[in-house]
Amino acid sequence: MIVIAGYLRLSSGSFDAIRPHMLVMIAASRAEKGCIAYTYARDVVDADTIRVFEAWHGQEDLDRHFTTPHLKAWRAALGDIGIERRELSIYPSGAPRPL
Repeated sequence: MIVIAGYLRLSSGSFDAIRPHMLVMIAASRAEKGCIAYTYARDVVDADTIRVFEAWHGQEDLDRHFTTPHLKAWRAALGDIGIERRELSIYPSGAPRPL
């Protein structure tokens, strides 16, 4: 399993403009083969920061995700709206277990 976690810092006040694109991206990504989890969450302290969490069965699934039309559209939307910072990290993981 592979986990991706991090954040996007949006241009100030742009959340409402990007939200419809986020909904499309979440639905399309969750429907992909190999997607275990895919979610965005607005930061409670900083409304212009979006927390990102993804989990994929393996690298092949993630590589395929990077070629999808919805990811290309998402990146274009972010380019139009503007992001101040993007920090995402990939964490190779073993099988999940309850905490």
